[in-house]
Amino acid sequence: MSKEKRDVIVIGAGISGLSAARLLQDQGQNVLVLEARNRVGGRTYTLKDPAFQYLDVGGTYVGPGQNRIIRVAKELGIQYQMVNEARRTISFRNGKAEAFDMKNSVPKSLGIFDLMDLNNAVRLIDAYAKEIPVAAPWDAPRASEWDSMTVQSWLDATCWCQYTKEAITIICRASNASEPCNLSFLFFLWGITVGGGLTRTMSITNGAQERKFVGGAMQISEGLAGKLGKGHVLLNHVVSSVEQSDDGVKVTTQNGDVFEASYMISAVPMTLLGRITFKPRLPSAKIQLIQCMPMGSVIKTFTFYKRNFWKDLDYSGIVFSCDGPISGTYEDCKPDGSHPAIMGFMNGEKARKYSSLTKEERKKVVCEYYAKAFGTDEALHPINYVELNWMDEEFSGGCYMVSLPAGVLTQFGRVMREPLGRVYFAGTETADQWMGYMDGAIQAGERAGREILHQKGLISKDEIWQEEPESLDIPAKPFDDSIVERLLPSVPGFLKLVVTATTLVAAGAIAFFL
Repeated sequence: MSKEKRDVIVIGAGISGLSAARLLQDQGQNVLVLEARNRVGGRTYTLKDPAFQYLDVGGTYVGPGQNRIIRVAKELGIQYQMVNEARRTISFRNGKAEAFDMKNSVPKSLGIFDLMDLNNAVRLIDAYAKEIPVAAPWDAPRASEWDSMTVQSWLDATCWCQYTKEAITIICRASNASEPCNLSFLFFLWGITVGGGLTRTMSITNGAQERKFVGGAMQISEGLAGKLGKGHVLLNHVVSSVEQSDDGVKVTTQNGDVFEASYMISAVPMTLLGRITFKPRLPSAKIQLIQCMPMGSVIKTFTFYKRNFWKDLDYSGIVFSCDGPISGTYEDCKPDGSHPAIMGFMNGEKARKYSSLTKEERKKVVCEYYAKAFGTDEALHPINYVELNWMDEEFSGGCYMVSLPAGVLTQFGRVMREPLGRVYFAGTETADQWMGYMDGAIQAGERAGREILHQKGLISKDEIWQEEPESLDIPAKPFDDSIVERLLPSVPGFLKLVVTATTLVAAGAIAFFL
């Protein structure tokens, strides 16, 4: 194996690291990517098996507005499959299932106060998110206030109805694989704004979950690695130390190999940096940041059946719940309808709770839940069950991304992507668009690559951060609020109107009789 000095070494052969390497190689740089696993892909992981063809047990979904991943997928010739949301959705709450048309209605069990309270919370979250500078959330006008509270404390202070608190809990689990009580309100808002708003991040049609890749998301990393060519990506190389000098970086792996380069990019989850010895050591702020940013907790499950019985019952396969073991589900069939399955996320405290069970015990819990949600014992009899506990993944430590507790972002956020000498930092957590998504991984990797090109005098500073042109193939359409959503008051606003109206009527009556 050639050990010549490279221009850049990249640690991590996920989408972010490979995007950085490809950009640099396209600019004439000699790059080497070191990957700890026996595969590329990082937090995208596609299993292959005749029993189900392929299965994305990691990152999966793509939608309008995610222009970088759309661009790369097009370059690699990867096709899409639309996520099904036709037919009825199921809300599972307090042990009962309620079906409704998600596009045109809400669960009938919701009262007017529930609707007013939820609408007010959603509109406040979107309005607050728009105040967050995407590149520097710690500079938001109310950053200190919002980072001093959790999402849960904001809900308790703002929302009147239990349903609203449950709905936002589902959103926290879906977007961050975390609980509202563990999540900084500022960090939560930042995630909303870098994803184009709450509606886009949580929607299927015209939203972040609109489609997935035929053949699996790991094709992105495999395609990028293939373009780098033989000898530029080394698997099974766990980095143990990084030593900097005035003229370069020396990277040592656990198997004793030593590689040298002029610069290095770290594209691994930031929580894993604590396992690597840095010389000189990381700044204290960076060390404290690493210690304060746990990965999300998620077990991704797939339950296969002989047939997609939910369609016969006029269900889409989408079930969401705050109190069930699975926070959210989607149908997961192949484009031709074969291998029917329900994909379900165990997120947040649900993942931690059920991780103590065996796989067979979790399968039983999942199937019993589906039987209640879909109202049929057919759900009790799967033909196959596949899962991946991302908390057990040695080189991820969780998924989908980090979840920052209160107080971390304003104190340490500035050093998240700050270079350390000749070492630069990528990874989806360092993106300022679609952070936590595959699109954010590409943006972060390409930005880190351009930082090195600028340091070498090959591009200007203004060229480091670049906007991605809107995709003409999959354009993002605006979401329009209905007149009801715009005019519906909050619960306290409604009560104030009632009190004011009552007072005016009473005053009028008194004046009349006097």
